[in-house]
Amino acid sequence: MDTIYALASARGKAGVAVIRASGPRAQHVCVQLTGKSLDGPKPSLRRLRDSDGVLLDEALVLFFAKGHSFTGEDVIELQTHGSPAIVNSVLAELGQIDGVRLAEPGEFTRRALENGRMDLAQVEGLADLIEAETEAQRQQALRVFDGAIGMRVEAWRTDLIRAAALLEATIDFADEDIPVDVTPEVKELTCGVLSQVTKEVTGAHAAERVRDGFEVAILGEPNVGKSTLLNALAGREAAITSSVAGTTRDVIEVRMDLSGLPVTFLDTAGLRETQDEVEAIGIERALKRAGHADLRVVLTEGGKLPPGVDLGPDVLVVAGKADVETGGEVSGATGQGISELVEEVTSRLENKASGASLAIRARHAEALKTGATSLQNALDELDRGMERSELAAEELRIGIRALESLVGRIDVETLLDEIFASFCLGK
Repeated sequence: MDTIYALASARGKAGVAVIRASGPRAQHVCVQLTGKSLDGPKPSLRRLRDSDGVLLDEALVLFFAKGHSFTGEDVIELQTHGSPAIVNSVLAELGQIDGVRLAEPGEFTRRALENGRMDLAQVEGLADLIEAETEAQRQQALRVFDGAIGMRVEAWRTDLIRAAALLEATIDFADEDIPVDVTPEVKELTCGVLSQVTKEVTGAHAAERVRDGFEVAILGEPNVGKSTLLNALAGREAAITSSVAGTTRDVIEVRMDLSGLPVTFLDTAGLRETQDEVEAIGIERALKRAGHADLRVVLTEGGKLPPGVDLGPDVLVVAGKADVETGGEVSGATGQGISELVEEVTSRLENKASGASLAIRARHAEALKTGATSLQNALDELDRGMERSELAAEELRIGIRALESLVGRIDVETLLDEIFASFCLGK
């Protein structure tokens, strides 16, 4: 296997830059740049020189032995000064060393997977951890990266393999008298796993929203103060405000962090009957986008609901223009009621997020759904009698394979390119 190298820290000026080399020639890289190897784990301050002996930089050099590194291979890490010129010169010198090449995107992490240092779910958790922008995203990604899915799958797998083995025994010795009826234990084990898997499926949507962000649509009739409210929430002029009705024609988005939750507020076109073709398109888009939002804040004036809006559990009705209207609750112009509105929105979204499972990606949810369906099928077959044991055992095997796909224990080659494509070179 080739020895690969890449800049692991972000490009640009910085106090320190981190350059990694991983593979069988990692120590050779150290010798080429510093003149001698680094055998132990203790960091060493070394001078880096090119092939002509010209000084490149003075760097802190660390060695991670095979089996004790991120990739599972020998790894040399160079902590240089963060000058772009220094980084480029060191990378150029690494490219001249025989048997050493620039890493492809995600290749360090892919080697960690191939060498058993991480499972597939942990790889995805790491990608999400790198992309995390809010505290909730960090906590969720860290749980997955820490191996929570793998531990859960292993527990499920143990119970299902036990259940399948019991059924296999009844099939293998069908012509003999088996002293104990295994059906109750098989059902108990299968039902226990099915209950947990179903719970994870139920919380999958909330987990995806924490990962990708919640959406809150602001709806109302024209000139009721939606854009002014959005600007007040954003703390900037994100949307054009005007006394002319129908100013907003498209959906305007503002992304915010509410108590650690990623939230995108949507300012939409005013809802009314109109003959203006462009405005009508904006209203259609507003209703369609709002229909997919996690929460809809409906601004009213005089207690009148705008056309096309139905009340429901995900609808928060608020009286607008509190600065000029009697009975108003919120005003984007003066800030009145803004903090209370934000608290209510945050509370509702936190309630949704509280049910989040570990299935943070659509792939996870699909695997869990497939597994749950197979386990339910197995139970249905058992209810039809022990003569259906072979069919029940096969459904259990399908369920096990589906759940194992969460952590990559079966053939996942078709998933790898898509997953690792999101990684940068240094990972």
